[in-house]
Amino acid sequence: MMTDQELATKTKEAMFKNDFKAHEMGIEITDIKPGYARATMLVKKSMLNGHGSTHGGTTFSLADTAFAYACNSHNKVTVAAGCDITFSAPSFEGDILTAEAKETLLNGRSGIYDVIITRGDGEVVALFRGRSRTIKGEVIKND
Repeated sequence: MMTDQELATKTKEAMFKNDFKAHEMGIEITDIKPGYARATMLVKKSMLNGHGSTHGGTTFSLADTAFAYACNSHNKVTVAAGCDITFSAPSFEGDILTAEAKETLLNGRSGIYDVIITRGDGEVVALFRGRSRTIKGEVIKND
């Protein structure tokens, strides 16, 4: 039987193999624990909006990715039921963004996860709150 941490790690590995959007965006999952995930990404020119700052959808995708790994870290297939994001500061080409997702509440099949997205200098660029719903199945078979 695996520990909770081993299970979270194996779940991350199984999901990341097929996470084509994360691969395309250069997102890396740099830490995983039960109910927690950290993801990083280098902002590239192709991720900029018409003002020269990071497109909100790009920042959202990073936050949503960290959220997905945190809420699936218990090895129960879990999807987003809803979310919202508040943008608080810009980021730019060359910035490394970090999204840190933490389980705030897990009650039955429903969860709430808060994600803080920061630039390399530590400034918060966005706050994301995701609501999750566990559905049928496991990410990996837990023997």
